[in-house]
Formats: sequence, C-alpha cells, structure tokens
Amino acid sequence: MMVEDVRVNLGDRSYTVRIGAGLIDRAGAELSPLLRRRRVAILTDETVAGLHLARLQAALAREGIASEALALPPGEATKGWQGFTRSVEWLLEQKVERRDLVVAFGGGVIGDLAGFAAAVLRRGVRFAQIPTTLLAQVDSSVGGKTGINTAQGKNLVGAFHQPSLVLADIDVLGTLAARDFLAGYGEVVKYGLLGDAAFFDWLEANGPALAAGGSALRQQAVLRSVQMKADIVERDETEEGDRALLNLGHTFCHALEKATGYSERLLHGEGVAIGCALAFELSQRLGLCSQESPSRVRAHLRAMGMKVDLADIPGDLPDAETLLSYMAQDKKVVDGRLRFILARGIGQAFVADDVPPDTVLRLLRDAGA
Repeated sequence: MMVEDVRVNLGDRSYTVRIGAGLIDRAGAELSPLLRRRRVAILTDETVAGLHLARLQAALAREGIASEALALPPGEATKGWQGFTRSVEWLLEQKVERRDLVVAFGGGVIGDLAGFAAAVLRRGVRFAQIPTTLLAQVDSSVGGKTGINTAQGKNLVGAFHQPSLVLADIDVLGTLAARDFLAGYGEVVKYGLLGDAAFFDWLEANGPALAAGGSALRQQAVLRSVQMKADIVERDETEEGDRALLNLGHTFCHALEKATGYSERLLHGEGVAIGCALAFELSQRLGLCSQESPSRVRAHLRAMGMKVDLADIPGDLPDAETLLSYMAQDKKVVDGRLRFILARGIGQAFVADDVPPDTVLRLLRDAGA
C-alpha cells in the first residue's frame, strides 16, 4: 500500500497528515526536515511505550536524532492537571527550546495532553503527532484542538495549537484490543453520519471486514475520515461555525463520560457511538428526519458489536435531570443554550441551539436514564 497524504491548509500553520503502513519505522526520515537540533522529546503512555517506543527511538537514531521519552499512565485520568503539570515540568527538565519539537506518541489522551503542553511551553513549541489508535488517527490528531479535563467537565482547559506533521501508521492499529479499535470506529462512523452518506453506505458494506483486520480497508477509512476533518478545519479552524459539526454525538457523549468518571466503563468513542444514536433519535422526535435514519444508525452499530444504548454502559448512571445538567456545562453551550448537532438524514447534519430541554429530558428517560 502506498502512503497517502492529506494537506491541512491553514496558511503558515499548514501541515501534512501522512497515512500508510510502516511510518513509525520511517519516523526519523519523516521528522528530520522539521528539526533544527537533532533531538526530540517524546511524550507517550506506558502501554504504547511497551509496544512501540523502542521501534520509534531506533528509527530516530538511524537518522542521528537523539530522543528522550516520558511514559505516563494510560487512560483518560492522565489527561488532567496532574498529568499536564508532570508533562510540562519534564519538558522543561529536558531543556526543550522554542525551536525544538515535541512528539506526541499515543492515543487521543497523549495527543491532547502533549499538544497542550507544547502550546504553553515557552509560549508555543512545535509538536508532531504520531497517533497509535484509530480514534486518534481519524480525529484527535488532526485539527489542533489540545487540552485537558477538569472536575467541571471534559476539555474545558486547552488551546488551538496545530501540529507540524501527523504520521498515521496503519500497521499499529493491528496491536489494538478489539474494544479500543471499535471505540475509534465510533468516530469513523460519525464522519459518514455528519456529511457523507456514500461513506456511511461504504461502512455498512465494509465495516465488519475492516474491523477484522483488512489493512487496505482501514487505510481507506482513515484517509476519508481525515479528508473530511481537514476540509472542515480549513473552513473553520476555531469552531465558529461548521467545525461544530464534528461534535455530532458529543454533547451526549461528554455528559456520559462525566457520569462514568472518565473511566474504563465508557471509552470516548463508545460514548460518541451512543451519542450519535441518541442525536438521530432526537432528530426524529423533532420531526427532522424519518425513523429509517436512527434505525439504520443503530442497526449498523449493533452489527459492528458496539455499544448503542445507555443500558450497554456497565454500572449505574445518574438520572436524566443530572445528565442534562452535565450537558449545560459543556463547551458547546452558547449564551446558556444547549447546542446539539442534529440531522435531516444520514450525511445531513447541522448545528441547532434551540432544542427544547424537555424533549432531551424525555429522550433520556425513555433511553433508561
């Protein structure tokens, strides 16, 4: 398979997303043109470090690039003040200069955390993303959103800080646990649902084979997802308009993640899948789309073996009123009004900020909250 490039055109902040097999082993050659000094600081997590760090450091060494790495505990809990402080202080200890490069080597947690640390270190150090999960390859590594979670909610502290390069190695997806791969697939499905009905058709036909390990299919899915995200980010880098469409399913998702304590009970991509199903159900209840659309969404997620309902989340959840109050703290609240991404059909999403809270409450109650 060839390596395929997607260019994210943002003026002097433009960069390339490279997608293909074997990119970790070529990382030294890929990163070399970006370096003024032949050294990088790598932020990763313990799981990724155990599987892939030696390969990455060997690839850098072959090009004469020295590297130091900090491996943080895996999981969403790392993406908070404590993990952020540890990362920044370690980068300072490594004497990272303003013209150096920080490498984020891991999933979405590491990408968001390392990107935010780079954004504030010396008022802005460049960084590169080498995403190791499907979710990070198709979503969080592209677009420059960085940040951490707080007690008040998810991603409420952060910065827009675009990477200098993204290397999405398709081979690394083969080391993911099935649950982690499917969680990332929740974000892939989202792209079809928000703006490309033909892509959703393709996923219905190819999703099971893609999950079973077809590299060419995986590369095609990552490529299309990144192309869609790049197009939206180019139009709306700081989420003033169209970029909000990428939050399809996320208002529900973030409330459910808060309700489950950002824990292994619910992975982000699983919350996105449940959130997409709820967003289409809400759209149908508001008379925006036919019943066929939410039915297709749910049927495909079920066929992939994914979480679809609140009942699929282990343990107890708060009641509907509490979940609604969590949504009110979300970043997508504007002038105190909840913003939802709704749909007139598959591939036809739009931003709505006039959704009656009572309708959302009834939906959550009917869903079992």
